[in-house]
Amino acid sequence: MEGFVVSLVIFTAIFTLFGLGLNLQWGYTGLINFGHVAFMTIGAYTTVLLSLRGVPLWLAAIIGAVAASLLGLLIGFSTLRLREDYLAIVTIGVSEMLRLVAINEEEVTRGTFGLQGFPLPLEDLNPNGFVRLLMMALLTVVIGLAYWQGFRWLRQVWKQSPTSELLSSSRVALGYILSLVLAVVGVGFLSSQLKAGEVLPPWVLGALLLAACVGIVLLFVWLGDRATKRIAGWTTGLSIVIAMIAGLVGIWAFGYSLTALYHYNDNPSKNGLMLLSVLLVALVFLGLDRLVRSPWGRVIKAIREDEEVARALGKNVFAYKLQSLMLGGFLAGLAGALYSWQLTTVYPDNFRPLVTFNAWTIVVLGGAGSNLGTLLGASIFWAYDTITRFVLRDIVPLEDARLGAFRVMIIGLILMVLMIWRPQGMLGKKEELTLGR
Repeated sequence: MEGFVVSLVIFTAIFTLFGLGLNLQWGYTGLINFGHVAFMTIGAYTTVLLSLRGVPLWLAAIIGAVAASLLGLLIGFSTLRLREDYLAIVTIGVSEMLRLVAINEEEVTRGTFGLQGFPLPLEDLNPNGFVRLLMMALLTVVIGLAYWQGFRWLRQVWKQSPTSELLSSSRVALGYILSLVLAVVGVGFLSSQLKAGEVLPPWVLGALLLAACVGIVLLFVWLGDRATKRIAGWTTGLSIVIAMIAGLVGIWAFGYSLTALYHYNDNPSKNGLMLLSVLLVALVFLGLDRLVRSPWGRVIKAIREDEEVARALGKNVFAYKLQSLMLGGFLAGLAGALYSWQLTTVYPDNFRPLVTFNAWTIVVLGGAGSNLGTLLGASIFWAYDTITRFVLRDIVPLEDARLGAFRVMIIGLILMVLMIWRPQGMLGKKEELTLGR
């Protein structure tokens, strides 16, 4: 269980860092980047190739991140003076071009065989008891700061919402959660009976599930504005409940992470990478939080709202957008270095467009323009990914390939519902939303 939780924490930290880069570009600046994985690709391959040639890992990771930011410079010079949809199209093309180059340039990237046997950070570290306690203390401080940020958000939401309305929303949210639990239990029972050959054939079960989804959609379409207005009031309570559940799961993972650091020598490369990833995310989070609250951050948010107004006030809109694209690419390049160390073998297929889709899911779920929302979105996304990978196998009678596609379909359905009922995400602010521009 320790190894499983450590891997989960690492992936969550990596995609938090990856999502923070996208959130800076889209959530704060309004740049639509559908090829964000391109920056991760550059960062991962540059870091690994340099480390195989003897460059220290920390220097290789920095160079990889700088190379990713230079890619943002090239993309920005060619697209940022044009309409926004050109940036979206070009980034998709660049990400696929880089993946195809990695497949075909076998002399450099070893093609589909992948890069293997490269050094990993802290794999040779053999800490004594004092150093392990220091590591545990560092992790405790970082997690404590994260929960403090969450508590501040919760207190702010509580002050802005009337107590009775909030409690009512929480009761409704609790009703939704109980309904979901009952639905999962019911489907699980039907699935177990189906495996025993006692109830329904697979196509009947699938038809029933599809009919239920369609019925719910038609119900709310029929109810119209009345349902929309009521649900808009319920979503705040639902967000609070989900955030609190995520916080409890985080405490559970934190306990196993401390145990893993105490038994550091059992798996030094993964345990060290976990601590390194969490510390890096904390530093980036604090730095971005200060940056977006600075005059520079106010300018990029003004550009997101209406770049013509910012230009009329004498701001160099192109330069600010270019800086945001490069800085987001730098963060994605750092995430690429961590991603390569976590995978220990880098293949071109590790950087498919689905990785960008995952980053968009994290940012939209947590809330655009909210760094804390990105952290929460990454935690919920990887908790969902991990749980459904094992639970759905017993609920839905599909083989592994189709089950993976079904999990992606569920994510897409969740995003569609979220865009209708709470487009600002869980922690985002509706007044800062860029979707309605």
